Amino acid sequence: MTWFYNLLYLWIFIGLCTFLYLIFSKTIAPYGRHSNSDWGITIDNKWGWFWMELPALVLMPVIILFSPVEKNGIIILIIGLWILHYFYRTILFPIKLKTKGKKMPLVIVISAFVFNLFNGFFVGYEIGNISQLDFGINTLIGLIIFFAGMYINRTSDNKLIYLRKENKEYQIPQGGMFKYISCPNHFGEIVEWIGFAIIVFNLGALSFALWTAFNLIPRALNHHNWYINSFKEYPEKRKAVIPFIL
Repeated sequence: MTWFYNLLYLWIFIGLCTFLYLIFSKTIAPYGRHSNSDWGITIDNKWGWFWMELPALVLMPVIILFSPVEKNGIIILIIGLWILHYFYRTILFPIKLKTKGKKMPLVIVISAFVFNLFNGFFVGYEIGNISQLDFGINTLIGLIIFFAGMYINRTSDNKLIYLRKENKEYQIPQGGMFKYISCPNHFGEIVEWIGFAIIVFNLGALSFALWTAFNLIPRALNHHNWYINSFKEYPEKRKAVIPFIL
């Protein structure tokens, strides 16, 4: 399987380069609060989220289910956790969004679509064709971290959605992990996939956790700067994405 790991190492390297570029160039992806019309054709925000996340929801489970790996308890658990996250992100999250009339650039949707194709393939193929997985102490530790991250991610998302429901203008979110960081939803998702990587304990899952951080940390830094520039009363001690650190 040399070809697979060569591609996977290349994918991780591309992720690192992307992360460094986003950090040092200060490029801001133009969707959400950073929306603008400079990136070409736009589509409805909710449909954009659906199409961005759909490949991940479908591809990884399909690859594993049609692979030679025995469909035992640990495999079913891993697929279940994946679907639990991506059914919410693909179907439920867009429905819950209170962003009527919001648009996002088609190029962002296509980029995320391709990103999720690659990640879904790498995670699914390694689990289905290479890794020998079983329950262990890493399963328990990973599950605790995974669900802690999911809780932080979803409760933070709900707070943001509620604020938009109450007031169409952006406000300073309060409570929960917002006491410490500007983007606990991003922090929670990073923690979630670290937990998943501990459960699966292979390079493909680690690659996905790294790519999640590579994408969301620059995004969180941009959000944090936006809050500081938009609200004079923004809490000075609040960090961007990692409590007390960053």
